Amino acid sequence: MGFWTRLTHHFHMLRIGALTLRNGLMMAPMSGITNLPFRRIAKRLGAGLVATEMISAVGLARRQEKTFRYLKSDPEERPLSVQIFGSDPQVMAEAGRVAVDAGADLVDINMGCPARKVIKTGAGGALLRSPDRVRAIVSAVRAVCPVPLTVKTRTGWSADQPVASDIARIVEDCGADAITLHPRFVAQRFSGQADWGIIAHVKSQVGIPVIGNGDVWSPSRALDMMQQTGCDGVMIGRAAIGNPWIFREILDLDKGLNPRPPELWERRKIILAHFSLLTDLMGEERAAKVMRGLLLYYTKGLPCSSRFRGAFTGINDLDTMIAAMDAYFSLLTGSSGIPILRPDPVAHPTSAEEQS
Repeated sequence: MGFWTRLTHHFHMLRIGALTLRNGLMMAPMSGITNLPFRRIAKRLGAGLVATEMISAVGLARRQEKTFRYLKSDPEERPLSVQIFGSDPQVMAEAGRVAVDAGADLVDINMGCPARKVIKTGAGGALLRSPDRVRAIVSAVRAVCPVPLTVKTRTGWSADQPVASDIARIVEDCGADAITLHPRFVAQRFSGQADWGIIAHVKSQVGIPVIGNGDVWSPSRALDMMQQTGCDGVMIGRAAIGNPWIFREILDLDKGLNPRPPELWERRKIILAHFSLLTDLMGEERAAKVMRGLLLYYTKGLPCSSRFRGAFTGINDLDTMIAAMDAYFSLLTGSSGIPILRPDPVAHPTSAEEQS
């Protein structure tokens, strides 16, 4: 099956409020990663739901132009989840209203981000220390949000404050349609192991869908999470960076097929498509800078990739990226050269951190 073929699914169809997803396989919001180009690629490769980067509620409420750029969307990626963060219930409500007016199909509230710049404002993971504020925020956003409303959270602030079940019940009581749980404490950031048993426990405590997130590094791990926790869907974060095929591979495995890692030609085609979409969004010069970092992920695990990292740092436009890739992929194929694949009309339509 080619990259551009629309995928059918057998991974659970999932209903969140009035929204029905083609499957319960979701892309996590990630700073600097889940912009419009990456979302479109993830959707083409099978994700049932894609999400914006985490967006400041203050910025949306104040209609700041820089913040509004995060809301740029395309019909191809729909349905789209817009994730907002903040600590003031009324500001969060206004941000939710703005997101919906801009076309959000689902609004997600971040209550788990461990980043210091977010925590110091009382938002993200800091909210897990204030159940009353959690209640006020979800209630305020729910009152003005006509589309499905979800919350993404963690187990609690620290090991002596395991509040996931309490937060999940509050979220459900306040009218949220689903909850996503990353079963680490905020203080852990991304260290240690995600405790999937907490996902199973939360699932037993609420009636709304529970989405599992954390330590899903391979297709088999996604199915393991579903089986071990009974969760309704799985959210993939860092494992999808430079590896958007993970969504397709999970769907294949769920159908009983062997997951199909991309062949070199497909890997090159998607890299070029990604660059093309980034260029549409931000211009060729900025796109080239972004692709330098992404190429390290796209080639991770391939033979001799470390030898070509220096070449990647010299990329400043499409031609230099093609030259660097041609040199590298020629080495991998053992040939003197491979045809240059420029973005065709189909591929060129008119410090990454998972945030909770």
